[in-house]
Amino acid sequence: MIRTNALTNSYSALSVADHWHDFWRGNIGEWIITKGLRIVMLVILAILLARFVNWAAQRISRRIDADFRESDALVRTETAKHRQAVASVISWVTIALICVVVLLQITDILAIPLGSLVAPAAVLGAALGFGAQRIVQDLLSGFFIITEKQYGFGDLVTLTLGSSNDATGTVEDVTLRVTKLRTSDGEVFTIPNGQIMKSLNLSKDWARAVVDIPVPTNADLNAVNELLHAVCENAMKDPAMSDLLLDQPQLMGVESLELDTVNLRMVARTLPGKQFEVGRRLRLLVIAALARAGIATKAESTSLAANSEVRE
Repeated sequence: MIRTNALTNSYSALSVADHWHDFWRGNIGEWIITKGLRIVMLVILAILLARFVNWAAQRISRRIDADFRESDALVRTETAKHRQAVASVISWVTIALICVVVLLQITDILAIPLGSLVAPAAVLGAALGFGAQRIVQDLLSGFFIITEKQYGFGDLVTLTLGSSNDATGTVEDVTLRVTKLRTSDGEVFTIPNGQIMKSLNLSKDWARAVVDIPVPTNADLNAVNELLHAVCENAMKDPAMSDLLLDQPQLMGVESLELDTVNLRMVARTLPGKQFEVGRRLRLLVIAALARAGIATKAESTSLAANSEVRE
């Protein structure tokens, strides 16, 4: 009995081995060894190459960002902004090319004649032309945004998306298809490039801080002008502003006239993106100078007029 079971088990093992051997000798097994294995290796190679390209692009972006943080510069240069955008686009295009090359190699391994794909490709191309025209528009718009250096990573921009829709924020990412903006509230806009009708770059090369100063009409404008000229001269000596200013602020003179006030305008060229910080600091200096000189601001003059009316 035991001998019979042993013979049966031996026969079963030989049968399984024969079937396994016949499987790999058959058409399916031979296809797996020859063509299937090559396809799997190509797919694995494409995944590894895509991951390497993505890693290299991120490393370049981190390196550019590290160079900026380690330097004494207060803002990124236009070259650094453009390099980060180009690195992102090159990585995306390279991954797309890897996918196309791998697909062509797979069709060659499977012996699919490319001539037979012309008609289906024409039909598919027509369908994509109608269904994916928005994507094509986004890609073309992104290409011109990057090549024309309209804006780059770290720029403060206002993008017009329609007749009354604007998005303002700092550029966090630019690709061929979308632009990502982070607002001052921490929100992130993801905007398809094809929907951008107009771009306003607030931090291109340099910026300008504009400060309007309302002064009562009964104030001595000559004294006010001398006071504001002194503020412009002292601004370059202020440690908090000297590194942000490109040159000394200028007093432009009277900008507009109102019933009870005269608006004077002061302007200052600043580093890109620093115009708001400089504007806030200049307003503090102007308010302090006017207060020391005893010149009432618009709010103070309005309050005094109201009090006089109450007394009457």
